[in-house]
Amino acid sequence: MPQLDFSLQIASNDTQLPNRHMFRRWIRATLRVDTALTIRIVDAEEGRLLNANYRGKDYATNVLTFPLTEEPHLMGDIVICAPVVAKEAAEQGKSILAHYAHMTVHGVLHLHGYDHEIEAQAELMEAIEKTVLSKLGFANPYAE
Repeated sequence: MPQLDFSLQIASNDTQLPNRHMFRRWIRATLRVDTALTIRIVDAEEGRLLNANYRGKDYATNVLTFPLTEEPHLMGDIVICAPVVAKEAAEQGKSILAHYAHMTVHGVLHLHGYDHEIEAQAELMEAIEKTVLSKLGFANPYAE
């Protein structure tokens, strides 16, 4: 099993956040190699600022991944925007925990180099997400 060095930073006033153990479980289910990872939970203002600065998009998005290095192991940061995740979960009719699990798995896959900008890669990434989330006891996040 890959080694995990995990840090959780809470920079949000949201009260519906998963705990450290949940995040660790979701990360471990997705990891393929040794990884040092920080997850930072933010409010909309910080999420918007990061998305604008790093992606040129002036809105808060659900998850951002910042890979730092691949050698000698993966290292990076994942930023999850609490109000966006809560809003999306409500709109999609899923539990907030299910959506946090999905955003965590999605972010870890980005850290591993997966992307969804190209259709074939998006299909592969979604298939892995569905498999990992199913093993964790969550429904297909893409089901309508």
